[in-house]
Amino acid sequence: MERYDIIVVGAGPGGYVAAVRAAELGMRCAVVERAELGGVCLNWGCIPTKALLKSAQVYNYTKHLGEYGLSEAEVKPDIAKIVARERGVSATMSKGIEFLFKKNKIELHKGTATVVENHTVQVAPLEGEAYCIAADHIILATGSRPNSLPFAPIDGKKILSYREALVPDAIPQSMAVIGSGAIGSELAYFYHSMGTQVYLIEYMDQIVPLEDEDVAAQLSRSLRKAGMKVMVSTNVKSVDTSAEGCTLTLETKKGVEELHVECVLSAVGVRPNTENLGLEALGVEMERGKIKVDEFFRTNVEGIYAIGDIVPTPALAHVASAEAVVAVEKIAGLEVEPVDYSNIPGATYTTPEIASVGMTEKRLKAAGVPYKVGKFQFMASGKAATAGERDGFVKLLFNPEDGKILGAHLIGASVSEMLSGIVLARKLGATAKDIATAIHPHPSMSEGIMEAAAEVAKEMLK
Repeated sequence: MERYDIIVVGAGPGGYVAAVRAAELGMRCAVVERAELGGVCLNWGCIPTKALLKSAQVYNYTKHLGEYGLSEAEVKPDIAKIVARERGVSATMSKGIEFLFKKNKIELHKGTATVVENHTVQVAPLEGEAYCIAADHIILATGSRPNSLPFAPIDGKKILSYREALVPDAIPQSMAVIGSGAIGSELAYFYHSMGTQVYLIEYMDQIVPLEDEDVAAQLSRSLRKAGMKVMVSTNVKSVDTSAEGCTLTLETKKGVEELHVECVLSAVGVRPNTENLGLEALGVEMERGKIKVDEFFRTNVEGIYAIGDIVPTPALAHVASAEAVVAVEKIAGLEVEPVDYSNIPGATYTTPEIASVGMTEKRLKAAGVPYKVGKFQFMASGKAATAGERDGFVKLLFNPEDGKILGAHLIGASVSEMLSGIVLARKLGATAKDIATAIHPHPSMSEGIMEAAAEVAKEMLK
């Protein structure tokens, strides 16, 4: 039986980062993966959706050529070519991970993994007999899969998950998107841009429910201005697919309504892939379908670790990667700083984009925490004006005692690229004055951060 220092189960953004870091630290590492390298994020999530959204953005630019002093031209989307480009981007990135594995001498075992003992993994390959490999440490990074509503099971034809939505054969005339988190909002924006009449349906009283209320209101205004139907405080009671298309029964503030569309995109979250791993037999402790771990991602069973979507932390690719590094470096005996979950950035790549970190106003109020608000509207930004992207704002929340950042909430063009500086500022304990007095390039969208901080810094100096 082949023996390693570490076996990683899963090759997504948690698994492959864990494997590469282990190899860098001189460990002999094996990865067991039954599907594509890169996991959902690279093949069916983060990367392909951004490729589709770039096509939508370019197409939308062509609808406004006259605003930029260019002659009008008729441009039509070719969905087959758009999908081919998207799949090509994912394939290229997946080959990049394959290169990293070869460079770092990481051994890949293609097949389905089952942990049969706390140091042994059985691999069932696509062809041939199952075999076992062993290691001192096993890191589980098996990710998640689309969730579905009990009364609207995903069939891949009329009721779609994000997987089917990423590779359409044709653009539907109409679509209901159930759930307005990042996945729902991004794909709703793409299909709307391609010409689909989209109904974005959210059970909560605002779209993108985890975001700041002002940000959600701005996105709602922008999407409605573009022609999308946005429905909040709406409960989907049933979906009937027996006739042509889909008929949804909706419970709204106005009463019960029916909505008929060609298809439905179910974007109601994800489920962790923790079944059939052998965890129950080993006695690995679980909590609501997720694996319980300590701050270094150790389970209650010696030698078994878990990271990413299968543990009770934010189900984000960059979180899984951070957890991977902490877990591996702890195994290697290095001095490790635990992941700071209070400083996790998030982004939604609609137009306008959303980027946020830290506490929202609503959460601060609920916790009784005092705060100061600094806000800058992109309407006043020279760079935003030149780009024709004036929707949105920067909203920063500061502690009135020490001036440190409690939260940051941005909506506008390319704000996902602006957020990292704020995350670093929070980590280093920067104050409103520090940010306001740091010279920012002009003209730039990032000046909005300086201006929002200056609003609070001036007030605190009075």
